[in-house]
Amino acid sequence: MCFANLHGHSHYSLLDGYGSPTKIVQRAKELGYPAIALTDHGVTYGLVELYKAGKKEGVKPLLGCELYVSPRTRFDKEAKVDVKPYHLTVLAKDNVGYGNILKMTTKAHLEGFYYKPRVDYDLLREHREGLIILSGCVSAHLPRTILSGNEEEMHRVVKLHIEIFGKENYYLELQDNPLLEMQSVVNAGIKKLAKEYDLPMVLTFDSHYPRPEDKEAHDVLLCIQTGSTVNDENRMRYTGDYSLRDINELRPAFSDCPEVFDNTLKVADRCNVELE
Repeated sequence: MCFANLHGHSHYSLLDGYGSPTKIVQRAKELGYPAIALTDHGVTYGLVELYKAGKKEGVKPLLGCELYVSPRTRFDKEAKVDVKPYHLTVLAKDNVGYGNILKMTTKAHLEGFYYKPRVDYDLLREHREGLIILSGCVSAHLPRTILSGNEEEMHRVVKLHIEIFGKENYYLELQDNPLLEMQSVVNAGIKKLAKEYDLPMVLTFDSHYPRPEDKEAHDVLLCIQTGSTVNDENRMRYTGDYSLRDINELRPAFSDCPEVFDNTLKVADRCNVELE
């Protein structure tokens, strides 16, 4: 299986993810993934469990986090201005990177908490060593600028990420969700930027539960999070399949950029955290 999922959530992404890190590893093994990442929203609670389960099952554990990045600074907490932080997928290349993720999530809670535990670009610059960065989901900084149509801002964000993390540590993230129109727009923009800046792309599932049959349970968690009922037609919901899947099902949809599958293994090979 020439694929490792680099962006995924467990039940530690509170009311937005379903399934334990151990269940995620077991599902990855079942699918033949050689490696699996855990990038819960703003927290690292599941990483040790993922590490232990991965070592036990023979699936390489990739330790990361989907950070919340404040549009201004982590100290700005103004109503209606600072309530929508950007997402950013980070993975630890080594123990230094793992330590930096722990430091950032700690400061995000102690210094930057405003609805969400938030970091900022100053903190990312300070703790960038040992990290690999993915451009993220539709709620991340670069995808949001792509959706806004602001070309100048789009290029500024790419250059900012390259300046902070280094071109060799920056991967543009494609996701599969054909029922989400925004994702198609983002994917098209990502492909264009990858060519213009000669940046590698990876495909991720942004999984929120291990198996397709977990979708209903995950949907109930979303209802609890948003104060809705399952019968509410206008509520927030995840359209499409956000489970871990057989990657061969997606090859036709990404036939124009087949390298996005192999590149996930290149990232996985570079991530080598060892915990005592």
